[in-house]
Amino acid sequence: MVIVDELRELNREQRSAFIASLLGWTLDAFDFFLLTFVVKEVAHDFHVEGSAVLLSLTLTLAARPFGALFFGWLADKYGRKPILQIDVALYAFFALISAFSPNLIFLLVMRTLFGFAMGGEWGIGASLVMESVPAKSRGVISGLLQEGYALGQLLGALVFWFIYPHFSTWFPFVSSWRVLFLLGVAPAILVLYMRRHVKESPAWEATRGQAKAKVNALAAIALHWKRALYVVVLMTAFNFFSHGTQDNYTTFLRIQHGFTPQMSGMLTAVMNIGAILGGAAFGAWSEKIGRRHAIVIAALIALPVIPLWAFSATPLLLGLGGFLMQISVQGAWGVVPVHLNELSPPEARGTFPGAAYQFGNMLASVNAVFQGRIAETHKDAAGKDNYGLALALVAGTVAIVIAVCTWFGPEARGKSFGAEEVEGA
Repeated sequence: MVIVDELRELNREQRSAFIASLLGWTLDAFDFFLLTFVVKEVAHDFHVEGSAVLLSLTLTLAARPFGALFFGWLADKYGRKPILQIDVALYAFFALISAFSPNLIFLLVMRTLFGFAMGGEWGIGASLVMESVPAKSRGVISGLLQEGYALGQLLGALVFWFIYPHFSTWFPFVSSWRVLFLLGVAPAILVLYMRRHVKESPAWEATRGQAKAKVNALAAIALHWKRALYVVVLMTAFNFFSHGTQDNYTTFLRIQHGFTPQMSGMLTAVMNIGAILGGAAFGAWSEKIGRRHAIVIAALIALPVIPLWAFSATPLLLGLGGFLMQISVQGAWGVVPVHLNELSPPEARGTFPGAAYQFGNMLASVNAVFQGRIAETHKDAAGKDNYGLALALVAGTVAIVIAVCTWFGPEARGKSFGAEEVEGA
């Protein structure tokens, strides 16, 4: 297989950078999605509506761009590796503290701080990998790296499916969702791996001593403001695409269909298997047909899948719909890490991709509450909150927006990274 062959060709340092960044993004997503599985329980404990708990997702996403700017700026100045270690340790800490929330306000504050720290991980990790691997391997590695997000949700789903139902028996005096949140400390272990095995980005090392590389990252982004604005708009649509098909999916299964945690966890796991396959396949395919074409094709696949995905009634059909939908969603997303890094100004690669991605996240952060309110105000035939309608409206709209914006946008496939790039800038 092409993907296996590309991984085998990586040397030890390149492989270590890829593994560290993949695990960072996986565990990041794992911590983020833990809350989405237990919205119902948290709302019950704090005596609020589910939409009030969903506000925590909005605040997490809204805080991420500021973390991306802050940690990205530090990474462009001091290197990818040390800042990535600090960032991972911080988001693990705030995820852990969330388990001890005495009320909803405290939880919202902790999840906001978690979002700030989480905001730095993707951009720095992606730049570390893209600057470390050979240019011909970027598409494949991009698809695999991005699907760390789906892998994180998959791990959360497996925990929710197999382990979460037993928490009430094992820990009878503690709310099960709090025990689940304690698992948020897991990413901190990754810091030890990074300290021992990961080398600094060779592209950052190559440009560190050059005058042009000393240009402030934020100034470099300002010089390329038109491209930055375009990428933020594109990433806003992308984030509506992913969060609009993922964040309320478990709530859709549990509230509208009345499925048990085990069934909901299983269907979420199936969905994420499709996501991983889609991201890896379209990331690799983008090396042959180009970044833009791969994204457009993947996004448009979503349109005929929507009826099966959002309006089916049986677990079998819902599982198939979720699997196919995430092939589309994460197929498009699999191209994003390499696409943004290739479009980035060389002086700001630690900042530009992550900031663009996370500002898009901020603009799309209203999604969870927006969908929740659509569902609550448009009941289905059985009188239940119609999350299927809310999911379908968002997914169909942004799939078209992504296809159009990408088709008419720029591409820089195969761009050189490092000293040669800076000299030619």
